[in-house]
Amino acid sequence: MLVAGAACLATALGLASPAAAAPHPNPGMMAANTAAQIAALQDLKKSESATDRKIDSQLLVENKLRTDRSARSALPHVQSNLKVGAGNTVAVDIRATKTSDALVDAVRKAGGQIRNVSQREASIRAELPLSALGALATRDDIKRIDAGSDAMTSEAPGSAAPGRISSQPDSVSKQTRDARVEAATKPGLRANIAAAITSQGDRAHAADTARQQNGITGVGTKLCALSDGVSSLAASVASGELPPVDVLPGQEGSGDEGTAMLEIMHDLAPGAALGFATAFISDSSFADNIRALRSQAHCDVIVDDVFYFNEAAFQDGPIAQAVNAVTADGALYFSSAGNEGNVVDGTSGHWEGDYVDSGQVIGKFAGGAHNFAASVGGTQVLEPLSASSAGVPVTLWWNDPLGHAGDDYDLYLLDASGNVVSFSQNLQTGTQDPYERVNTSAGGQRLAIVKFKGDNKYLSLSALRGRFVSGGGLQAFVTPGMTSGHSAAKDAYSVAAAPAAAAFGRPLEPGDPANPAGPYPGTFSSSSQIERFSSDGPRKIFFKADGTPGAEVRQKPDLTAADGVATSAPGFSPFFGTSAAAPHAAAIAGLVLSGNPGMSPADVRQALTATAVDIGAPGVDNRTGVGILLADRVLAYTGASPQPLATAQVPTVRGPNGSPFVKPGDTATVTLPVYNGGDGTAASTSVVVDSPTPGVTIAPRSKRYGTIEAGQTVINSFTLTVPATQQLGVPVVLNAKVTFAGAHSPTTQSFQIPIGQPSPVVQSFAYSGAPVAIPDNSTVGASVSIPVTGVGRASKLTFSIDGTSCSTTAGSTTVGLDHTYAGDLTGTLTSPSGATAVLFQRRGGAGHNFCQVVFDDSASAAFSTVSSANAPFTGSWKPQSALGSLLNDVADGTWTFKVVDGGAVDTGSIRSVSLHLNGFVA
Repeated sequence: MLVAGAACLATALGLASPAAAAPHPNPGMMAANTAAQIAALQDLKKSESATDRKIDSQLLVENKLRTDRSARSALPHVQSNLKVGAGNTVAVDIRATKTSDALVDAVRKAGGQIRNVSQREASIRAELPLSALGALATRDDIKRIDAGSDAMTSEAPGSAAPGRISSQPDSVSKQTRDARVEAATKPGLRANIAAAITSQGDRAHAADTARQQNGITGVGTKLCALSDGVSSLAASVASGELPPVDVLPGQEGSGDEGTAMLEIMHDLAPGAALGFATAFISDSSFADNIRALRSQAHCDVIVDDVFYFNEAAFQDGPIAQAVNAVTADGALYFSSAGNEGNVVDGTSGHWEGDYVDSGQVIGKFAGGAHNFAASVGGTQVLEPLSASSAGVPVTLWWNDPLGHAGDDYDLYLLDASGNVVSFSQNLQTGTQDPYERVNTSAGGQRLAIVKFKGDNKYLSLSALRGRFVSGGGLQAFVTPGMTSGHSAAKDAYSVAAAPAAAAFGRPLEPGDPANPAGPYPGTFSSSSQIERFSSDGPRKIFFKADGTPGAEVRQKPDLTAADGVATSAPGFSPFFGTSAAAPHAAAIAGLVLSGNPGMSPADVRQALTATAVDIGAPGVDNRTGVGILLADRVLAYTGASPQPLATAQVPTVRGPNGSPFVKPGDTATVTLPVYNGGDGTAASTSVVVDSPTPGVTIAPRSKRYGTIEAGQTVINSFTLTVPATQQLGVPVVLNAKVTFAGAHSPTTQSFQIPIGQPSPVVQSFAYSGAPVAIPDNSTVGASVSIPVTGVGRASKLTFSIDGTSCSTTAGSTTVGLDHTYAGDLTGTLTSPSGATAVLFQRRGGAGHNFCQVVFDDSASAAFSTVSSANAPFTGSWKPQSALGSLLNDVADGTWTFKVVDGGAVDTGSIRSVSLHLNGFVA
């Protein structure tokens, strides 16, 4: 039972006659009404059942306040941190022993809408009715149900409200994005504005002169970002601000901070390949995507600007462990230090230190209120917040290991009258995290830490984007060490911010001094200053990632880079914050790798450290790290040089007499181009072509291609003889190894050469089931299966989204796929062998419905060029990735079409789709 009778509770809380409550004569101590309310709330905590203890305390209280009038009457001032949606649903993270199909099904049956399932982290992000939590928590495979872990990016404070994950862009922002995409794709526009906007950080970091002097552009490296989303990516590509970006399917996210970060990296390292995945689905999804960018997308440098509020202060949690995994695999990882302020600039809302009992016992339990003033010989149990610290998250951590907190501390938020307006008091009994969190609701509130039970521990209290200030008879207590979480991972680069150009345009809080300005059009120097909002370190660690003791102090931040720069992404010009600084640093590291292929992570770190310009306190300091990067200095230090990158391109194959078909027993001509996409000249280039396919001969085996200048293509021909025993439809594999004078040599590409003449007969296979609803804003998506039999090997594949009558009517039952916002959707097709092709990826804006549309590799136009004006989407289009890649194995089996809705609000269903396959002429 969560709450006792209303009359009894009201009496316990001291609410029967509020006017009688008087402040304590010592403002540093709790008023009588404060102590009484906390004591009563602790009574509630003590009475929780075993099932209740598996549920976040704020979820429990929020449900009680909504279902029990006596509870609301007894707790008139209390508010939770939760955002409650229609049907009293809330975002939750279900931490399980294993994310089995049975558990996923149970969540759905409980009314849950699943957003993401992480097998590695055994976690499910879902929207669930508050009323369903109790019954679901009785399952043995559920360890805990937490309020959905929220996050914020490190864009400049005040640019956007810090706090909740929100993948619900409003209609205005969607319309703005659509207008930008459609304007950018108008004929002739690309030539007028291509690459028109360049980050001032390119000049301030001397990256422009570094590229010119060294002839290095980032070729041979891949730079990848994680942030909120890339909603305007198509517009940036169409306008020439970005090249094509490798976005993990279904992980596009919403918003444009990711687009802005990619533009910064491309400005500084224009020859580098780019990739992206959202970090804004859940903490588990963020960790999964960090790993996927390395293992699947093969990123050399990864950067993010996201912080989850439940990231541990004193131990590497799941996200930091993912960072550790990719850095151990050789990747370089950069992350924003944060915009939460620092002690030197008087902008901090952070305190950490040992718990000291104030002597003020709260209630009948063993604990008492923490004394913040113990270090100065006083007594003060309240930490005062500034008048501008409204709506900020406040986190409390203590040094117990993750998942094994046996000491129990609670966090309370008070108003100026001493009333408890919010609280976080989860039970810690040895299997939970040492973590509590509240959100402030107004300025000028106060915080209190109460030990419920256990030993005296080392504490960390952080008001994220808030500030501790003295006033009302209370002294503010602050200490360095605001930056934490995965940015503080040992081998990650935590990046502070310094302005490249104009100063941040307003005081951080009323009465603050002016913000510093940058050197643009000059370059950074020892006189450059850090942003006043940039977070400080160091980060004290008590445990290894596995929870065993391992104390260390990590020097964080590591280094400093530019913010306050221009991008073309809507809302990010100027782009302030450590969110902008981290991609500048990552791009400079990409230039280092490009000019020094194979350079070890340790050598890269040594080079960045040795050449940084000291801009803070002399030497390494806890605000700027080693200092600010200059690209020309670090490239000169490493001896970087332009590297060639010669690669074989798709060959042209002709059978006897110029036939476009190669049959068993034929001798064919293979014309193989080699392109040098590098920065340097590819000298002494030669190509060896061979085949692992039995019986195939290639003559000659090798040919010299000579010297290939950067940007040049050289072509040679080979003879391919196919054995008469080669089966129709089984391709011949050609491997082309290109050797040249350069560190990237050799490069090897494999090509599939079709064998046989395609049959003109098309066999069609349709999905015949009921319409399948596409979950809104969920990586789980909707899938339909299409069984294929009697084809064997296929020569051609097209895929159609059908329908009997096409319109843009919302919820139409006559179209093949109805959806009210095509730009939210990613569609993929997976073959029986598991190979996957992306058909469409977040294109079409606000256009409604797919109907009688065919995805065909031979179509003249790509679906990536559509806009909302093309709705309802119909006709023939090239898919995002080639369908031919799915034909390397037998076509018989079950094919799967999946649609993921990556944005909120808009909905739809898969209704009618078909596969169309051609075999071979016998």
